Amino acid sequence: MYLYMAVSKSAGTLRDLQLALQLKIEELRQRDSLIDELELELDTKDDLIRQLQIELDRHRSASQHTANTVDTGSTGALVQTPAAPDEPQRIKRQAISAEPTALDPSQLTGVTLKSYCKSKESSELIQRALMDNDFMKHLEHGQILTIMDCMHPTSLTKGCCVIQEGDDGSTVYVLEEGMVEVSKQGKKLCNIGPGKVFGELAILYNCTRTATVTALTDIKLWAIDRQGFQTIMMRTGLIKHSQYTDFLRSVPSFQSLPEDILSKLADVLEETHYSDCDYIIRQGATGDTFFIISEGQVKVSQQNSPSDEQVTVKTLSKGDWFGEQALKGEDVRTASVTAVGNVTCLVIDRESFKQLIGGLDDVNNKQYDSDEVKAKLQAEADFFSSVSLSDLNIICTLGMGGFSRVELVQLKNDPTRSFALKVLKKRHILDTSQQGHILSERNIMMEAHSPFIIRLYRTFRDSKYLYMLLEACLGGELWTLLRDRGSFDDGITRFYTGCVIEALAFLHSRGIIYRDLKPENIILDHRGYAKLVDFGFAKKVGLGKKTWTFCGTPEYVAPEIILNKGHDSSADCWSLGILVFELLSGSPPFSGSDPMRTYNIILRGIDMIEFPKKITKSAANLIKRLCRDNPSERLGNQKNGVKDIQKHKWFEGFNWDGLRQGTIDSPFTPTVEGPLDNSNFDYFPEDTDDPPPDEESGWDLEF
Repeated sequence: MYLYMAVSKSAGTLRDLQLALQLKIEELRQRDSLIDELELELDTKDDLIRQLQIELDRHRSASQHTANTVDTGSTGALVQTPAAPDEPQRIKRQAISAEPTALDPSQLTGVTLKSYCKSKESSELIQRALMDNDFMKHLEHGQILTIMDCMHPTSLTKGCCVIQEGDDGSTVYVLEEGMVEVSKQGKKLCNIGPGKVFGELAILYNCTRTATVTALTDIKLWAIDRQGFQTIMMRTGLIKHSQYTDFLRSVPSFQSLPEDILSKLADVLEETHYSDCDYIIRQGATGDTFFIISEGQVKVSQQNSPSDEQVTVKTLSKGDWFGEQALKGEDVRTASVTAVGNVTCLVIDRESFKQLIGGLDDVNNKQYDSDEVKAKLQAEADFFSSVSLSDLNIICTLGMGGFSRVELVQLKNDPTRSFALKVLKKRHILDTSQQGHILSERNIMMEAHSPFIIRLYRTFRDSKYLYMLLEACLGGELWTLLRDRGSFDDGITRFYTGCVIEALAFLHSRGIIYRDLKPENIILDHRGYAKLVDFGFAKKVGLGKKTWTFCGTPEYVAPEIILNKGHDSSADCWSLGILVFELLSGSPPFSGSDPMRTYNIILRGIDMIEFPKKITKSAANLIKRLCRDNPSERLGNQKNGVKDIQKHKWFEGFNWDGLRQGTIDSPFTPTVEGPLDNSNFDYFPEDTDDPPPDEESGWDLEF
């Protein structure tokens, strides 16, 4: 009887629980349904806001265009006249370029860093402060220890200014004692107490301070400047890369690999740590991993049968390797490997290895190198060698940049031919240490004979300016089109991305990196085909080589540029992923209220970003594979190069041959009425600045 009652009671309790569970599940389902409805409503409202914004921009643009445009009659071209002075100008994102590093990478390994004595408490406070900082916490532990070691002490009395808004900055600080106040334009923002880092943007590149920091009490600080920080970052990266490459070179099956492949393999090696007696490999298990010992010793042992004892076969130490059969195919381990004391191994798995090993196929650029094309280029060069500045009439301004203006010009003796003339102030280039970038831009563009890159025909120079005579693409900027339309669908984005991929394929196969990809630097020709412009940050680094200068537009820079690890063409693959996201959604995935916040969001990674619903699964997959944190894992930076991007499922069915031959229709054909029609460009006022001073130091003799 009691047993029956107990069973009956427990059955009743179970039913109650099941009922409660079903009610809870139903409640959650209803909540999910409500969330979906609210998200849909939010998306609809977002779309409505965007449509209204587009309409507003269109009406503004139309009224401005009507007010500012007159028909010149004789050529049938439309030329803009000045707008009212209070007409709002659209703001472009400015690219950032650090001054060239004074550090020679080849000599860095021999540089001795000056360290400063610190108490145990000070050392721990600095370490904690660095580890708590949104930027510094992404550095390797060894780098944080070295930075801590090299920070020097400084003390200031109450009322002293640590950082002055508007000054050039080059130092980052850790506050150990006291309190400081942060203010902007005389307005207090916050107070900072001990154990905090401030001023970190200044160690990335030369920039003006955006706020003032004042001592509220007597304070004690630890500081390191940009040169010291960058030396540590470059040195640790170079030493490690050099060691890894040497380790790889000592493995017989890797000795025949070219230097650029070895360099990429070194980038993908992962450090793994083991404690005494840990099994690294177990006999009989299947494996796909290859190991190189970088620190410590391991014991290799075998067991002839399950009942036998393990017999030590040999001991391996630093520089030795094991498990190489796993890279050729699934490997059943024939021996066990255990750690003797603490051991560090460099590890690569078969999948990563397969992605990197394989001929780095040169992109099919034969169409640019045929005899017919060479003859055409020679005839072109002969024609432009006789053109001088006095042969050109300036019509109007097409654009303005950080260093330059771009004017639409016409040949006086042939009114049907127009060009874009980029005019750069020599003194400004010198003052901002951009001579190397400008000379590099000229040399790269003179050789860039691709239909997806704007042509540079010839250059001129005088005592005040440098001039670049460029192909005139009068379809306007892709950025203007994106601004007016809000975002593009998959088909439109695919076409413009395809044009950019062809341009990058041309550059990367020649060891050139671009470094400033964004809609502002993509221009449309009269057919609506897209071309890359502005090669101010492009650099010939060679295959498998890296460079260290901080370059790019904050929302588009790759994490390795921010962390000063050295970068190569894979940084362009990252930027390509950002471009696809921006074209599809209307804004880039990483964006903060200031550059430092943007960089910290970038360092968190693409997986922390919520993708808008309008980005399809295959497009999101492409973006995420282009924006991998590890450059060696990025699509476009593996054994097939750019071909891997072209073969991605998002491009399924895309007519690459038609794009290269110019036979497919562009999604948008701009209206271009003649060689002087600038109606697809925003209005820019005339240059009213005084001419710059003469600059005759001679750095530009080769321009």
